Amino acid sequence: MLTATALVAAALAASLPAGQTARAAAPEAVPPPRPVTAAEARTAAWLEAHPQQPGNFFRELPKGGDLHNHLSGAVQTEYLIQLAADDNLCIDATTTAVAPPCATGTRPAADALTDAAFRQKVIRAWSMQDFPQGESGHDHFFATFGKFGAATSHRGKMLADVAGTAAAQNQSYLETMVSPASAGARQLATEVGWDADLAALHGKLLAGGRLDQLVREAKKEADTADAEFRDTAGCMTATPRPACRITVRWISQVSRNSVPERVFTQIALGLRLAERDQRFVAVNLVQPEDGEISLRDYRLHMRMLNYLHGVYPDAHITLHAGELVPGLVKPEDLTFHIDDAVRTGQAERIGHGVDLVQETDWRRLARDMARRQVAVEVPLTSNAQILQVEGVDHPFPVYRKYGVPVVLSTDDPGISRGDIGQEYRRAARTYGLGYPELKDLARASLEYAFLPGRSLWRPDPVRQGWRPVRECQAPQSERCARLLANNPKARLEWRQEQSFRTFEARYSG
Repeated sequence: MLTATALVAAALAASLPAGQTARAAAPEAVPPPRPVTAAEARTAAWLEAHPQQPGNFFRELPKGGDLHNHLSGAVQTEYLIQLAADDNLCIDATTTAVAPPCATGTRPAADALTDAAFRQKVIRAWSMQDFPQGESGHDHFFATFGKFGAATSHRGKMLADVAGTAAAQNQSYLETMVSPASAGARQLATEVGWDADLAALHGKLLAGGRLDQLVREAKKEADTADAEFRDTAGCMTATPRPACRITVRWISQVSRNSVPERVFTQIALGLRLAERDQRFVAVNLVQPEDGEISLRDYRLHMRMLNYLHGVYPDAHITLHAGELVPGLVKPEDLTFHIDDAVRTGQAERIGHGVDLVQETDWRRLARDMARRQVAVEVPLTSNAQILQVEGVDHPFPVYRKYGVPVVLSTDDPGISRGDIGQEYRRAARTYGLGYPELKDLARASLEYAFLPGRSLWRPDPVRQGWRPVRECQAPQSERCARLLANNPKARLEWRQEQSFRTFEARYSG
């Protein structure tokens, strides 16, 4: 297995446009590989000794959190079929779930529970498994949401499935995306209409308490989902499922390929909700970034976020940005999306960021992201399936070279037919990462989570090293105990460190 340093350098050189290699490969303000403990070294040796058959290593690795996860796309496809059957839905000729009764040319979704051939047909239509030859991965992926959408009305049941998978992958935290009070937000946006004066538009949403009514509606939805989740996972019983151990937070989705007034309304709702309900932490723009409206209004959306961030400064923002490749959009559309998301859209994290080296003055952007600790949520499998970007063509090693925090994520593991362990395994094999690098990626998944409270780590751990804060330099001290008791983020990070010790004892013996 190549060393991480050697493979990163090779990948960096190969991933850059002509004429940029030498300058980009120059050393950046990134520390050399950190010292490793004896237990880490033995665990790394085990992994290197089993490069083709790592057994349960990647499943059992404590992987912290998943920060880029779409709830409906994360549900196992077989469970979506079960939910469709439970709701007596039908499957039409386009393999789309529709409401009953089943008309001519449709079949009950329940047929897919007993008819193996029909079940495989639905799975292929609703996921990336063996998707049709001649169809682009991009088009097939985004089409799946419309096909299984009718089966996604049970948020709590879906969460039980997704959180169960996270628990099986030895994760402890999940941020997953949903669309709160979607119908009400659409109606309010239609009633208010568009106003280019963003302050005036926000005032119209607030008038008569209408936006606050949506906040209350979203909270009730969350209450219903929480109850359904607890019931499905048996959290209040004597034998709760592992899903109950997962700490969950919601991110509010914004439909970026909608009319401007709806985009603004959804952003305002999501940010206002995040400041008023601790279960919600952030907003994110979803739907294809290469969509007609998304491209046309991209800078407008960033201005909306910039304005509303000033109104709701305590809410977080993470944005899909740079999920683009040459040929998918005009060349000029590749030059500014990540930069504008960071500088204007106030993004604290970026999802995908695949077109980094196409951005104007991308080195400055990468250095600024590292300095400001703007993390990149990287779902390697999704990028390969949707954009056909992988290996040395992916900017994963470039971000790491520049000291930008990187967080491995799943995106839509139900559709992708994968899990977070697959992402760590893919990163290790593709980029020659050893156990210490994987461990620090897992740490980053909690460090850059939108959890309240202080961190267990000193600032800028990616570049400065993972050093405990002063209170916890003596781990068993009363000062450390108080820090952990009062800070949910530090508490989860502490538990992860304990899990690492258990894991290393298993693989370093």
